[in-house]
Amino acid sequence: MAGDIVPIQLGLTDGDLVTLWAPRWREGDDEWEAFLGHGDDLYGFSSAAELAAFVRSDREHDLVEHPSWAIVAALSAAEFEPDDTHVFDLVGVPELVAGDPDADTLGELEDTFEIVRSIGEVCDLDVVIRYFGANPVLDAVSAGEPAFVGRDGEQRWDQIGTAVAAGWEAVIDAIDAVVTTPQTDAAAVAEAEAEIVAAQENVVDADDAAEEGDDEDDDIEYVSLDGETDEEEGDDEETFWTSVGIDPVKIITSADTYFTLRCYLDDDPVFLGRAGKILAFTSERALARFLADDHDHALARVSTYAEVQAAAVDGSLDVEVTDENVYVLPGLADDLADGPQSVDADQLDLAVELFTDAAQFAGDESTEQALAPSTPLGWYVSYTLNPDPTRLAPSAPFTAEAQSWRDLEREFEARLQLV
Repeated sequence: MAGDIVPIQLGLTDGDLVTLWAPRWREGDDEWEAFLGHGDDLYGFSSAAELAAFVRSDREHDLVEHPSWAIVAALSAAEFEPDDTHVFDLVGVPELVAGDPDADTLGELEDTFEIVRSIGEVCDLDVVIRYFGANPVLDAVSAGEPAFVGRDGEQRWDQIGTAVAAGWEAVIDAIDAVVTTPQTDAAAVAEAEAEIVAAQENVVDADDAAEEGDDEDDDIEYVSLDGETDEEEGDDEETFWTSVGIDPVKIITSADTYFTLRCYLDDDPVFLGRAGKILAFTSERALARFLADDHDHALARVSTYAEVQAAAVDGSLDVEVTDENVYVLPGLADDLADGPQSVDADQLDLAVELFTDAAQFAGDESTEQALAPSTPLGWYVSYTLNPDPTRLAPSAPFTAEAQSWRDLEREFEARLQLV
């Protein structure tokens, strides 16, 4: 199964350069990973326009045999702009480890270490390979914030800082030494630049049109059949649950149907649960009875939870689940095994949301890693949820992807604590 080829940006000594990265893909019994380059050279360009011009030049390079290369070569220049998730600031690592090990810092370090390790392996850079082999403590960043709590956590963070101070400069020097920028045709670069500018203007025009449409909608009046006139309201009718910002959730598994609660605080999911476990109930009535009593759980610390408890106590609480909070898990793995055309994309999207929310609530990054686009399952899910005719479709068999999904499903169900 072939994965994507994605544009990435590397922050190096001489500035930011863009190139192409082919995450691990499999051909027969062999597994491969590659970057745009040739021989001992890693190609880097100062702009997406230069990168696009090179790709269109039919020059020899190491990615030409990749199963997706024909599609990549036909992309518009704007599609060679790296997105925010594929920007890696190598020279900024010392500054990161000088700060605090918060979630954003650890996530950025994990991504940067991963891409640098890949460059070292693909380009056979002994300095880089030895550096990661000699400093296994760097792997701790993938464990998230819990790994850096307390005295042991502080010592671990200090060890990472020491490792970066002692050897990171040599790592960057080794990568700098293999980066080269092939010459590109000036006319081809200008053409690519014009494409990128035109694409950016189209986005701006589309945004402006959408805003104008919103303004016009604000002035629309609707006439009912009895002749009365009402101005359109921009928001849906508020319910008790929307007013408190907490949602009842219904989860259908192969074993049973469960109900719980969830909200988001600063985009972070908070479930009715504790210590990473989600309290689950087999009926709305059982959930309401639980909410009427005092219990120690994560939602109890949400400011509006007192309103939920008060409604449960006086009997007015109606645990009503909206369609967007109903998650149906049975059958998804079998559908994934049959191929993207068999998958209900809406249910898959909801299941991905549920799995990642539950893992984030538990402080576990393994689910996000399993669904990363660089993995076979992540690429399959990404393609299914965001179909694009310019991308190479996943190819059968899908046994491994279906099994990986079943593993995620079991991990999620293990987070449910039946009450």
